[in-house]
Amino acid sequence: MPNTLSTTSSHFNRLSTELPHLTVAVIVEQKGKFLVVEEEDEGQIVYNQPAGHVENNETVAEAALRETLEETAWEVKLDSIIGIYHYTAPNNGIRYVRVCFAASPIRLTEFALDSDIRGAHWLTQQDLSKLTLRSPLVGKVIEDYQAGIRFPLSLIQA
Repeated sequence: MPNTLSTTSSHFNRLSTELPHLTVAVIVEQKGKFLVVEEEDEGQIVYNQPAGHVENNETVAEAALRETLEETAWEVKLDSIIGIYHYTAPNNGIRYVRVCFAASPIRLTEFALDSDIRGAHWLTQQDLSKLTLRSPLVGKVIEDYQAGIRFPLSLIQA
């Protein structure tokens, strides 16, 4: 079978051998506000969706639920997948593949937040536009969510 990927594409590099980091993020919206975390990144306060790395022996759905609880103290129900995103961090060249979910809030628990999280907040998209976001993916995923992009959870097979 012939190779269907173009080796001349600016987005394809056969010399890159480092595997991307597999991460998850969760969009939780309630009454026009999004659940976001305030955290410090390299000495700067930034805002992000509840997000993080998938751990060993964990599915992406399990990681999404765990990260949301650890970073916001909210239990959520995953409703759909918004998309799968690629991003290379300009400051260190690390490549990420992020699976983004839409979720509904269930309840706020008394779970202690991760030590690197300064707080969890419900903010509008307008509020977020005035803040420093952890990466461009934060805004892109919210735009896709608001555009109604959704895929069924069954898209991910065990």
